[in-house]
Order: sequence, then structure tokens, then C-alpha cells
Amino acid sequence: MGTTTQRVSSTRGFALLAVLGGLLVGAAPASAAASAPVLAGLSGLAGGTAVALTVIGAPSGTAPPDVVAAASGDPSTTARSTADVTAAALPAVDMEATVLAAQIDPRRADDTLTPGAKASVLLVEQALRDRNLLDARWVDGYFGTQTISAYAAYQRSLGYSGIAASGLPGTTSLTRLGQDRFAVTRAIGPGSRVQRDGHVVDARTQAMLTEAERLLGFRLVLEQGSYNPGGDSTSAGTHDGGGVVDIDIAGMSATTRTAAARALRRVGFAAWVRDPSQGDWRWHIHAAAINDTDLSSPAQHQTGDYYLGRNGLANHAPDDGPRIPIQTWEEYQRTR
Repeated sequence: MGTTTQRVSSTRGFALLAVLGGLLVGAAPASAAASAPVLAGLSGLAGGTAVALTVIGAPSGTAPPDVVAAASGDPSTTARSTADVTAAALPAVDMEATVLAAQIDPRRADDTLTPGAKASVLLVEQALRDRNLLDARWVDGYFGTQTISAYAAYQRSLGYSGIAASGLPGTTSLTRLGQDRFAVTRAIGPGSRVQRDGHVVDARTQAMLTEAERLLGFRLVLEQGSYNPGGDSTSAGTHDGGGVVDIDIAGMSATTRTAAARALRRVGFAAWVRDPSQGDWRWHIHAAAINDTDLSSPAQHQTGDYYLGRNGLANHAPDDGPRIPIQTWEEYQRTR
């Protein structure tokens, strides 16, 4: 490992301080490579003295490009580096984990935390508390009903309404909540609305259905799409937002129906085969896309129930679908 010491005149010191401040706490400019050198020493910064920079991991006789540019007084590079260091220094909110917790936690009978979500949820709750939207006693890393209500109030304060103010974090609202507080990582969203079989779905749902069809080797036909408020009273509001579809399974054998539900679950849907004995409907597969940020509140309850081993119906009966490891669309994509 090479070690390089660069001496920079203190007349450039103030331009360099913003960059060094971040480096000293372990941050690196975003323009550096993943194995960016780490600042190891800083000495003699005062009056007319020089600054000695010792960079570990840099080839001998070289200095990181951003440091050289900052030392040369390039204002655009210095400003960029300062912004990069500031962003890198902020704690991160994992949006995937946070949105998942917002679906599961309100459906729990206890205060068990959603794995991997606590640190992110705490940052969100602290920000809501500081806006006087959430009482301090609920800042606990559990995205329960109190946090849902507080987040919905925050969304309304931004001018959102309907499914955009359901308490399920969206990318824009979460980013604004985190301004100067946290950075949003693993951002997710529904994408644009598109047509499928004469119904409306979002682009994320469309991609999930297409992949399920690839796994099955045959096409799935919708009998109800998303964004259909009041379109079917038996749906109990689950189709009011995005991410939810009903699939026509007329003529399918029991084996084929189960295979279709399994494929839908594999790509990230909470999916169940529904039959006439369960409600006033005909045979179909009901599928709700986990972590679709346009889910209506009733659909959020279904995806949460799915994680907790339930059937997504009002009777909260045990899950009657094929059992496979539960994952979101994004998790599925990362493991393909």
C-alpha cells in the first residue's frame, strides 16, 4: 500500500477545510473510486504554515484528484466535493426496509420490530417528532399505527391527499423529511401508470406480472386492475391504489392455479387463490405487490398480513396459499 504526503499552502486552506472535515470522519468524495484513499493525518494548519496530508492507499507520489483540485483553488470542484462529503456524512434511511415496516408493523399484535428496519424507522420518527407530529414515546423504531398517522399528517402538510397521504412513505415525501437529516437509500416507487388488458396498473406491477409470466410460460389475464376506487365493492378498497390486481383463472386446473400463485409470490406479490366460498366473487387470484408505495391502506393491511402468515381476508385466517420465502420485487431482482 503506497503512502503519499502532499504539502498544500495554507492560502488554500479555507477552500480545503470543507473537504478535509468530511475526510477526517471517514467520508470520501463521491467521485473517488470505491476503494478511495482515506485521510490519515493532518498537521500544521495555522497562520502561514503548510498542511501535510498523508493519504493511505494512494500510489506513491500521487494525491486524490479532488484534493489536488481543491488545493488548486478550483471553486466548482471544491463546491462539489463539499456537497459530496456532506451527503456522505448523513445517516441513511433504507427506504425498502422502512416501507416494508410501515406495512407489517401496524398489523402485529405485539411490538416486534421488522428485521433490518429499526435504524431507518428511528430516523423517520425523530424527524416526525421534531415537526411536532409524533409524540416522543412513539419514537421506538416500530412503524406502528401512531407513526403511520404521523406520517400521513406530514404528507397532508405537503399538500398530498388520497393514496398519496396514506402514511406509507413515498420517495418525494421521505426525501423532503430527511433534508439535512438523513439520506434516502434504496429508493423505490411505482413508476408511471400503464394499460394492461383494458385496466390500469403501474409500471412496477407490470414488470412483476411480466416476470411471473416468464416463470410460468403462459400469459396472465387481468379481470381487475389498480387505481379503481369503488370499482368493485367486494374488493373492500384494496384496488383503490396501485399494486393490486385480480387475475382471471377460469379454466385453470387446481395445479395450474397454485403454480400461478406461487410464481406471483416469487416475484414479490402477496397472492392468493380466491374461490366463491370465501366471498361474493368468482374464482380468481388476488395479488398485491409488496412495497408498492401507491398501495391503498386496505392493500397495505393485506401485504402486512401476508408477512404474518394470514390470508389477507377480514377473518384473518391462516395463509392458504403456497408457502415460499417471502420477498419483494427488488429483493427478487437482486437474487436472479
